[in-house]
Amino acid sequence: MLYFIDVILPVPVSNTFTYQVSEREHGFLELGMRVAVQFGKSKVYAALVVNLHHTAPLVYEAKEIEHILDETPIVTEKQLNLWRWIADYYMCTQGEVMRAALPSAFLLESETLVVKNEHFSGDEQTLTDEEFLIFEALQYQSLLKIDEIITIVGKKTVLPLIKTLIEKGVVLIKEELYEQYKPKLVKFVRLHQKYSEDEALKILLSELSRAPKQREVVLNLFSLEASSKKPIKLNDLKDKAATTTTTIKSLAEKDIIEIFERREDRIVYDGGEDVSIKTLSSAQVQAFDEVKKEFESKAVCLLHGVTSSGKTEVYVKLIKEQLERGKQTLYLLPEIALTTQLITRLQQYFGTSLSVYHSKFNVHERIEVWNNVKKNSEKAKIIIGARSSIFLPFQDLGLVIVDEEHETSFKQFDPAPRYHARDTAVVIANMFKAKILLGSATPSVETYYNALQKKYGLVVMDRRYGEVMMPEMNLVDIKTKYKKKQMTGHFSDTLIKVIEHTLSEGGQVILFQNRRGYSPVVECTTCGHSPQCPNCDVSLTFHSHKDQLRCHYCGYHMAMLLQCLACGSSELSTKGFGTEQIEKELQQLLPDHTIARMDQDTTRGKHGYEKIITSFEQEEIDVLVGTQMLSKGLDFRNVHLVGVMNADNLLNFPDFRAHERSFQLIQQVSGRAGRTKKRGKVLIQTYNPYHQILQQVTVNDYVSMYHDQIEERRQYKYPPFYRLIKITARHKDYNRVNDSMRWLGTSLTSVFKENVLGPEFPPIARIRNQYHKHVLIKIPQGQSLQKTKQLITKILATFQSIKEFSGVRIIINVDTY
Repeated sequence: MLYFIDVILPVPVSNTFTYQVSEREHGFLELGMRVAVQFGKSKVYAALVVNLHHTAPLVYEAKEIEHILDETPIVTEKQLNLWRWIADYYMCTQGEVMRAALPSAFLLESETLVVKNEHFSGDEQTLTDEEFLIFEALQYQSLLKIDEIITIVGKKTVLPLIKTLIEKGVVLIKEELYEQYKPKLVKFVRLHQKYSEDEALKILLSELSRAPKQREVVLNLFSLEASSKKPIKLNDLKDKAATTTTTIKSLAEKDIIEIFERREDRIVYDGGEDVSIKTLSSAQVQAFDEVKKEFESKAVCLLHGVTSSGKTEVYVKLIKEQLERGKQTLYLLPEIALTTQLITRLQQYFGTSLSVYHSKFNVHERIEVWNNVKKNSEKAKIIIGARSSIFLPFQDLGLVIVDEEHETSFKQFDPAPRYHARDTAVVIANMFKAKILLGSATPSVETYYNALQKKYGLVVMDRRYGEVMMPEMNLVDIKTKYKKKQMTGHFSDTLIKVIEHTLSEGGQVILFQNRRGYSPVVECTTCGHSPQCPNCDVSLTFHSHKDQLRCHYCGYHMAMLLQCLACGSSELSTKGFGTEQIEKELQQLLPDHTIARMDQDTTRGKHGYEKIITSFEQEEIDVLVGTQMLSKGLDFRNVHLVGVMNADNLLNFPDFRAHERSFQLIQQVSGRAGRTKKRGKVLIQTYNPYHQILQQVTVNDYVSMYHDQIEERRQYKYPPFYRLIKITARHKDYNRVNDSMRWLGTSLTSVFKENVLGPEFPPIARIRNQYHKHVLIKIPQGQSLQKTKQLITKILATFQSIKEFSGVRIIINVDTY
């Protein structure tokens, strides 16, 4: 009998692939284990086993596997089911899901190594100059990687060169799999067992009287062991004794001390023990009871609580219940910046039961969390993380909390899988029969609609914690202010006065401008030319701290121009403004105060968020200028004023969700103000103070905004009444994109009739030297989603077989919002 396995490869191919195994391997292998397999001519991948069977493939001859990589499965069966659902629902391949789900250290790929052939006996004179360079390099190095050969030869196409060297018998090829993860080993020291008695120790110290440095180390080690029950780290002993590793090693060679290694987690909670959970207010108790009541009949519940109503404490109480039952909890947050603040709070309550998982962690840290979750370890009973944490190998999930559920950060836009973490979390919770709580002060229209339709439970918290009043919100008409010359830079006289008054009373200020950099456009006042990105259809943004013009789409940058590229004039002016310009203006307006900025440019490092947030919490910063990072649920106790620099660039955005998003963003950023007894103030600068959304924001009227938006969505056939699938074509040739999308648009229209919009170029049609063109398919409620996707897949299969359209990349985005 023959034995076979089906595997998923981390490549964007829709099928699984069958490989042959021996009877013994077949008996050892389990679903979710990795095996090294050859795919294509030379590449070796770590593939994931998804099926064990005895049926040989019909179309090709099954290759044998190279070797088994795991002792136990690294992926659970439920995870594999989730991957299948994501691949099916979001119209991508399981290989793409695998690449997104697994930490990169699990995605082993071969590195081609070139080694010297020890049996080469030919004449070196027959080698060309380039071949001799490689031959010579291998005399000094045992092996070379492909990229090292590229550097040696000075050109990129080296494979033909390596091929001729193999044919001449000069070199051999060796494929090696590299596993990136290495457990963290920490060195510890202890006194040798024979010196545990006091008498033996006295004799030792008298013997070491001639070696005072070594004697000092022994004395310090003895005192450390006496004062601590834990093993003593080598580095701690070095610091305490002010000595070197050499001195400690020489003591180890004499068998006076022992050096040993232990494996240690990279993420360790070293704070105090659990703080008792705060007593809930009557409103919080009521919300907590209502949530539990809703969970009796519904799996999903929406907690609609105004900003600072104390939603987090309700979450904490629910997590505590799950912890007492021994179940795991997943706490999803939209922004890494939020985890920084929340971790400290939750660690005080739950201590070592908490693990954190997001993209700013390195590979080793992520693998440790992965392994702890898979083992259902006490260290990973509560997982707090950004959207990627939905892929963790949960064993016994009891509760999923999605905080700030309305946030767009939960949607992955590139690369595939283009999943939405909130919707995927609902599917995971369903797999585990767990409960899911969606929390927000400004829920998304779709979620609120589901709650009103009784599909989800709904609990409302309409008062702030401690009876704190909602902030006083005012609109400032900057159109009138400019006419009356009452503007200083981008600040109205009203905003300046209130900022100065707030600071004089010891309060802090947050200023929100949803655009980073100094200025989005640099323009020549003589001829009107503005520098454009050579790769994208956008103007270059000026960043003054680096004196650079930078593209926010592809990263292209150049030094700031001294004169116009078109006419040579030195009269250059900036149009529009970003966070950097606000920061600079504030430094001139408020020279005696500390100003800081929080945007993508200032939070690049692993602890970038933490430093700024901690400084602001400790009141080292008086005014914090930032982008939408500031709006996402951060809790600052001393912020008395929030200023929105320009509300109009949010409202006038070409998207069916622009008004909803503007309301959410302004409402959320306003919620950072006045979270203690003193009532906060919010000033919103706008050219259009009579805009309906701004009027609704100022009176905190979410329900009116919802009714307006839902009516508009019903009228214009948008979610939640219609599902959306966006298909995008990408290629560097404008005509090829145009022709291919015309064909695709016609084919789709013949099937879906008036429910197809486009093809149409987006406002920014070229990004990274590739043209984009979209087609939008609207799927009404009665229409089968599954059959629609099957028809789209069939049309795309025909499209890909047309020779003229080869090279055009098609991207499918399901629920593209």
